[in-house]
Amino acid sequence: MVPLTRVPALLRDAFADWRNLRAADLLFTHRDFAILAAVVLIGLSITIVLARALARRKAGRTQVALPAVLKSSGRSWIGLVRHGALLLFIAGLPFFVMALADPYSSLTREDVAFPGRRIALMIDASSSMMARFPAAHLNAKAPNEATFFTTVAAAETFIRQRISGRYHDLIGLVEFGDEAYVVTPFTTDYDNILLSLSLVGDWTEFMKFPDQGTTIGLAIEQSVDLFKAFDFLDASGNLMLIFSDGQDTQVTIHGKHVSEILAGAVATKIPVYFVRMSYNKALGAVLPDDIWKPAIEATGGKFYPASDEATILAAIKDIDSRTTGRVELKRYSSQQPKFMGYALIAASFWTVGLFLQLTVPYFRKFP
Repeated sequence: MVPLTRVPALLRDAFADWRNLRAADLLFTHRDFAILAAVVLIGLSITIVLARALARRKAGRTQVALPAVLKSSGRSWIGLVRHGALLLFIAGLPFFVMALADPYSSLTREDVAFPGRRIALMIDASSSMMARFPAAHLNAKAPNEATFFTTVAAAETFIRQRISGRYHDLIGLVEFGDEAYVVTPFTTDYDNILLSLSLVGDWTEFMKFPDQGTTIGLAIEQSVDLFKAFDFLDASGNLMLIFSDGQDTQVTIHGKHVSEILAGAVATKIPVYFVRMSYNKALGAVLPDDIWKPAIEATGGKFYPASDEATILAAIKDIDSRTTGRVELKRYSSQQPKFMGYALIAASFWTVGLFLQLTVPYFRKFP
């Protein structure tokens, strides 16, 4: 069963998938059956039209004779509008036949493009994240008011906002403390990302996390390596998003200054967005703000000093509005069913036609 909230996203994915299809590359499971159904339907329609034409009665006792009416000077094309419902049905018929033939793709490689981004999402799991950060909505189901659980909830809110939008993102999840770990590599499997996030946000797992310090630079390095591993580093549409309390004054990692680490993001045009989670502390109230704000904004991203739930939600909304790029990728498929897009278009034509037929009397005139 598919939740109703996922239906718009599934419809958008089906339409995007159909838009990238080429009919010449498709194979058909039930080609002969679809052709036979089309022939039968056309033949039946012709038979009905002929039967109606032959069944017309001449003037006689059952009909009323009227005086002749003068012919109009010309015929108006507006009268054809009354056939709108029928025309919509006819327009949807070829798509229905294509869907009935059960098209599928063989082993192919496609170059496809979708609205969205490649997003490396970084979650701080250091011991300093045990500080209190109350949030009535974000922290409603958390075991306590620790900043870590508010952070995980904020990350989940961001992901769900992207899912409910028109985007087709590739999202990777990185958890960090003194070290950084890739929890989930780049994927469009949003259920997998949400599951990984729920496991990361489990109280027992958090307490077992071995690295209790905060080294944001290592998380950035790990994310850059993740882009390299997928050969995305030089592609457009990349983005890094950090959720952390910002309690990191280390400006040198592996002999590299923070600005040098972020220079790679600047060179490859990867903007970095940093949501600094620290309750009731405005910009500058946390000492490392003066380090990270200029470094982050030099990448083309933005630094958000989130001091309460309202500022967190405002930051998420702002990041979502700023990340409207396009993702181009190579997609490999093997015998994937492709009928959904055709069936969706046919159903759309017929639904509109049926709506007009049932609600607007003008369209009930047939033929």
